[in-house]
Amino acid sequence: MKVLVLTCSTGGGHNACARYIKEEFNLNNILCDVADYLALINQKTSELVEKLYLDSTKGKGKIFNSVYKIGELYNKSNITSPVYLANKLACDKLIKYIKNNNYDLIICTHLFPSMTLTEINKKERIPFINIATDYECIPFWNETKPDYFIIPSKLLIKSFLKKGISKKILMPLGIPVSSNYKNITNLNLLPTDKDIVLITSGSMGFGNLVSLINKLLLEIPDVYFVVICGNNKKLEESLLKINNNNLKVVGFTKDMNYYLKYSNIVVTKPGGLTSTEVAIINKPFIHMMPIPGVENYNANFFETNKMSLKATNEEEVIKDIQLLLKDKKLQNKLCKNQLKYINGNSARDLVKFIISKY
Repeated sequence: MKVLVLTCSTGGGHNACARYIKEEFNLNNILCDVADYLALINQKTSELVEKLYLDSTKGKGKIFNSVYKIGELYNKSNITSPVYLANKLACDKLIKYIKNNNYDLIICTHLFPSMTLTEINKKERIPFINIATDYECIPFWNETKPDYFIIPSKLLIKSFLKKGISKKILMPLGIPVSSNYKNITNLNLLPTDKDIVLITSGSMGFGNLVSLINKLLLEIPDVYFVVICGNNKKLEESLLKINNNNLKVVGFTKDMNYYLKYSNIVVTKPGGLTSTEVAIINKPFIHMMPIPGVENYNANFFETNKMSLKATNEEEVIKDIQLLLKDKKLQNKLCKNQLKYINGNSARDLVKFIISKY
């Protein structure tokens, strides 16, 4: 078997999920490649879409929120979306790439390639699977026709059914995270004499954290704050100017699981993949200031099922950190529910499922 995972660079979650799937297949000695769908079609298009996505999330994400709401409203009209029609144009290039490389199965961690494969399958059979990387059925997933649809939780089955997804293809295996993610070596990069609060703003470093960090250092002086800036060099440079021994600034890192494991509390943006990673490491955490749109759904899902706290402004972030530091019972409750609702073996179970079916 030879597998292709198609992703798009609209946020880091789709790409990270694709890499986890590849890693898990490789652990099972199955050939698997990862490709950026838009780059396969046109590199300039890929760069443009990524830029438009990043620009839409700036400030408080008002542009992204507006686009998302329009998508939700349009989706209810049952008219074929312009998103589908645009991706339909890529059929010839995608089918040529798949055939030239002899792939037996395609896995989509993003909506766009799934739409193209749906159109291709009207004429010829290409097996493919969808992976939902958020805790909500986003607009236009219902326009796709995969063999199976992997969703984050059985608690979301009703949500996907309401959007028109067939129950017989829904598989609540969880957002795939590699089995190796839990194999963590202590790199001795963090101090051990005080509690550590890890703050991560996602792969793109969304949001201006400087104001929040200054307030935290002032109001909670008895802990260490470790901030992961991702690819946001501007944020990293601004935080490095703060002269405080309780602050540790980290740029892009491949050791996120280490920082999660050896922190006491985690504060993070509510990306679907990021939230899953924290829950799999099993840490009490706070969702902070979601990008309006699907991240609100992610934060609400975790908060409703008592797996995390949700803070919508700086004051709430500070209050929730103080609460968790004091309340060990609340910490244990959040962690217990994460174990209950989040599959810690998601990628392994996905590969087992695929082997059994294909």
